[in-house]
Amino acid sequence: MTNTRDLILKLKAVREEKGLSYSDILHQMELNGDYLSKSTISRIFSEGSEDMSFRFDETLKPIANVLLDVDNIEEDDELDIQAMKLLLKIKSQRIEELERVNKQLDCDIVKIKLSNHEKLDKEREIFNERIEFLKTQIDLKDKRMDQLLDAVFTKDKLYNELLEKTMHCHCCPNMKGEST
Repeated sequence: MTNTRDLILKLKAVREEKGLSYSDILHQMELNGDYLSKSTISRIFSEGSEDMSFRFDETLKPIANVLLDVDNIEEDDELDIQAMKLLLKIKSQRIEELERVNKQLDCDIVKIKLSNHEKLDKEREIFNERIEFLKTQIDLKDKRMDQLLDAVFTKDKLYNELLEKTMHCHCCPNMKGEST
């Protein structure tokens, strides 16, 4: 925040020194390919604006480029100013490069996430199909076990009835429990 405060104070001083109007600044910004509204420019140069919050890249940097002429390294600039302008230019290029890389990485992440979601959906579908198959197999086995148990109970019932009839058969005297 203090750096922004100092920058705004210096921008105000340079504007005063060069005697530039808001329209002059706006015109130079448009030549550089930047745009801010006239009201934004007037807010930056208003009294007490150094205590306000402004975004550097979108608001302060285009004005600084116009007032400080940071993009042009001139021979009459002092060596330290030339070096600072060159450093600022290099850092700006590096920031732009990193922003491009960051955007590309964001796109790559989205693609990877989408791919992973698609894989997960396919796996989930296969898993659900397997679960349904296994449920069907369990139901089939349960029916067969019920049929088998019914057959066993029916067999046991018939066996017991046959045994009872055999034990109490009037044709067979030995089966009634009589000894000979």
